[in-house]
Amino acid sequence: MAAGVLFLCCARCRQSGGGGGRSGFDRLAAKRLLSEAASSSGVPVYSYHEVARATNSFSHTHRLGTGAYGTVYVGKLPASSPSLVAIKRMRRRHDDGDDDAAVAVLLNEVKLISSLSHPGLVRLLGCCLDRGEQILVYEFVPNGTLAHHLAGGGLPWRARLGVAAETAAAIAYLHAKRPPILHRDVKSSNILLDGALRPRLADFGLSRAVGRLAPASLSPVSTAPQGTPGYLDPEYHQNFHLSDKSDVYSFGVVLLELITAMKVVDFARPAAEVNLASLALDRIGKGRVDDIVDPALVDRADEWVMRSVRHVSELAFRCLAFQKDVRPAMSEVAAELARIRDAAPASVPGARTGAGSRPPMVIDVGVGFDGVDAAVKKVGSPVSVQDVWVSDQSSPSTNGSMPRFA
Repeated sequence: MAAGVLFLCCARCRQSGGGGGRSGFDRLAAKRLLSEAASSSGVPVYSYHEVARATNSFSHTHRLGTGAYGTVYVGKLPASSPSLVAIKRMRRRHDDGDDDAAVAVLLNEVKLISSLSHPGLVRLLGCCLDRGEQILVYEFVPNGTLAHHLAGGGLPWRARLGVAAETAAAIAYLHAKRPPILHRDVKSSNILLDGALRPRLADFGLSRAVGRLAPASLSPVSTAPQGTPGYLDPEYHQNFHLSDKSDVYSFGVVLLELITAMKVVDFARPAAEVNLASLALDRIGKGRVDDIVDPALVDRADEWVMRSVRHVSELAFRCLAFQKDVRPAMSEVAAELARIRDAAPASVPGARTGAGSRPPMVIDVGVGFDGVDAAVKKVGSPVSVQDVWVSDQSSPSTNGSMPRFA
């Protein structure tokens, strides 16, 4: 339905006539058609005035992060059930073709997320298609991104393992949908954590449904590589064949981040080790995983921690196989991580809950509108659908910009 509406919308826009630009009628017709698409998906549609008021006219004090497709703000919408929401304002384009592409990204996200229901996926609460803007409203996940926590070094292993198991389950859920859904941009900055350090996989701008096939028999789809350097499936990058195993590869890189807390792409490392995947595959393959384990884990390590770290590293090694057919299915990855997590001794506090040893960081969502800025500062970490790290921004990759894999 949404795809058909988008086609009609683009067709009407092209009928506006050559270089004269879009008329007010065409913009109004596009807005009406797009609003119908959102409404048919059961997604509330907000006016530009409502969203602008919620973010204090998109004030910098409400800004949470900027990514490849736009900027995310925290806001408060009176009609929304949660007090605070995360509002992603898509980057505005001046070229009609680029604008059509931005609308397509938004419609794709609305169509996909509105059909999903899983505790490990961020919830879409609304959208805005007013005044030439494309805006998405999400649940506000108050504890920042996994990338931020790993960079800060304060996440215990049992919490990391819980995040891994629950994120894998969410991706397996996507792959099991009919038609299956490929996320296409799995990375630590797209994994948000709530107050109990439970993950929410976010940002479906690049996602796509790939046909009514069982996950185990997904045929590769030919498409130009898009994703994030360091996480991108090298076989997909080489032959443009996208499959569910591309998500498996990206998740394997996330497992490496959980083990090492290293940057996925770091040009300060030797040339052969710029990509974390290349570095880790070498060490794991040589049985030297201890060389790359995050020192914060080693300092507090017990026998169970180091044993489970090695099990997870072996699973990551399988996920990162160059040939997609050698990689395990995401359902197998999720089951293995759940088994590793549940094997934790009962004496390890929080081992079966995924929670860390420190008290969870919880935001008070009952603040008034004037308290939004203070609430964001209280969180202490960015809450966004795209993290602000430059190396993590999603972008079409080319042979010139994509680091080569060993």
